Amino acid sequence: QVEFVESGGGLVQPGGSLSLSCAASGSLSGFLRVGWYRQAPGNQRELVATIYITGNTNYADSVKGRFTISRDNDKNTALLQMNNLKPEDTAVYYCNTVPRLYDWGQGTHVTVSS
Repeated sequence: QVEFVESGGGLVQPGGSLSLSCAASGSLSGFLRVGWYRQAPGNQRELVATIYITGNTNYADSVKGRFTISRDNDKNTALLQMNNLKPEDTAVYYCNTVPRLYDWGQGTHVTVSS
């Protein structure tokens, strides 16, 4: 069992930036894909960014060009740099494998509002 602990969320104005961090209790190097997901109030959880063990990345259309995912296998962490944030990015953000293999962590809240 691997546990994920997300951090870095907060309140930011539209157009601002946040950097999210995900610490895994186990090694990430064995996972082909690691992703960041989010769940907005009243919506289903969605996958917004994926990074492969090769370093290749995929993004949901809604965040493409604004979000950047990275991973550090030595530190067992995954990062999500979010720029030019919009109110519709408001959500709880989670990391996990892709597809999800482990329980969800507590997530980190991101609120984009003026």
